[in-house]
Amino acid sequence: MKILLTGATGYIGKRILPTLVYNDHEVVCCVRDKNRFSLPKSFVNQVEVIEADFLDETSLNSIPKDIDGAFYLIHSMSTSEDFSALELKSSKNFRAYMDTTHIKHVIYLGGIINNQVLSKHLLSRKAVEDELSKGKYHFTALRAGIIIGSGSASFEIIRDLVEKLPLMVAPKWLSTKCQPIAIRNVISFLSLSIFNPITYDRHFDIGGPDILTYKQMLLGYAANRGLKRKIWIVPVMTPRLSSYWLFFVTSTTYKLAVSLVDSMKIEVVCEPNALAKDLGIELMDYQTALSKAFTKIDSNEVVSSWKDSLISGRFDHNISEFINVPEFGCMKDRRTVPVKNEDACLEKIWQIGGETGWYYANWLWKLRGFLDKLSGGVGLRRGRTHVQTINNGDAVDFWRVLYAKKEEKRLLLYAEMKVPGDAWLEFKIDNHKLTQTATFRPKGLWGRIYWYSVLPFHGAIFGGMIRKLAN
Repeated sequence: MKILLTGATGYIGKRILPTLVYNDHEVVCCVRDKNRFSLPKSFVNQVEVIEADFLDETSLNSIPKDIDGAFYLIHSMSTSEDFSALELKSSKNFRAYMDTTHIKHVIYLGGIINNQVLSKHLLSRKAVEDELSKGKYHFTALRAGIIIGSGSASFEIIRDLVEKLPLMVAPKWLSTKCQPIAIRNVISFLSLSIFNPITYDRHFDIGGPDILTYKQMLLGYAANRGLKRKIWIVPVMTPRLSSYWLFFVTSTTYKLAVSLVDSMKIEVVCEPNALAKDLGIELMDYQTALSKAFTKIDSNEVVSSWKDSLISGRFDHNISEFINVPEFGCMKDRRTVPVKNEDACLEKIWQIGGETGWYYANWLWKLRGFLDKLSGGVGLRRGRTHVQTINNGDAVDFWRVLYAKKEEKRLLLYAEMKVPGDAWLEFKIDNHKLTQTATFRPKGLWGRIYWYSVLPFHGAIFGGMIRKLAN
């Protein structure tokens, strides 16, 4: 069967694609920017990649008419102050176009909406579900709460909090109940529901067997890791303070922290149903889900991470618009050194950032990341998803990967830290020479003042870094 996979560059999209290919489906991956999507060579015969933006009706003409089913995995949370309007517009355009195709079944992954009072985030999910259900196709809504898996936003936030804070003075929403579900179970529900008549024109809450408070989830993580942690809940932490608390302690952005805190005040507990039994899915408990997540992390097999999605930073353009580094009106720091072993140098470049660091004056990089975090930027806490692998669109600390081509021996990064302008960092090896170029396009007078104020540090940081990479 031919399946349209929207949100193919997202956390869930990247996870379900291998399963769909394994199940012999022909998959059409729908992305806004092909340059952000890296397709495994083994998938080429079964996967087609097309560009379409569901906020732009005219771009949807690239979607083939002969599709049989679709997964709607598009979310805009925290990318805009008015994300609800964007999500609703996307769903309307999707539904209208799908009604012109031969599609039989659409599956939407939304949120659990059983509480009488809903957050803005969950209200938006409900509005999208209602809009998608109006189509001429069969429709299934799977509603999930906290998803636990390597690279998921929920898991990484829990991980940040417990690993970094032996003692926590926490807001009262930590007493809110939720029903977490393992990412493996989510993928099973999605893949086994498509074209399954028992799921047609119905909605199902999906969750694991455990109903826990957020405090219990944090302490459960600590127990899994063999860590002793104490948590005190106080009623005086307002939503704003709670959002800042999450922002400074974890790798989340402030906008995402606000949305999460808003949602975490609402109970997300499933209404009972027999879908797991009907589909033959064995639900994984919270502790097992944590252990599976760490197995992937320890073996460096994390398939996708929320940190690589655009909502983890401030970059909201197509990558293709920034691949060609400008020359006019820019300040540059270009350095070239000879390289004896090109392969060894290339491996160092491909491991840059994250746990590896930046090879020289790491304390200055950490200081810059701390100052960026204080000013509302992303800081260094995102790290990177893989130690040795880099793909277009990935996050590397406070950089976004624009172009990563190992065969060409070229890596191009774009800065997502708070700066008065645009900044690029490029590494390129050619003819036994490594060229490292930092480019800054200032915005107004403050941009120029910024460049010249940090210029003295560039000599030490960039000079030391290129020498370490070349040796």
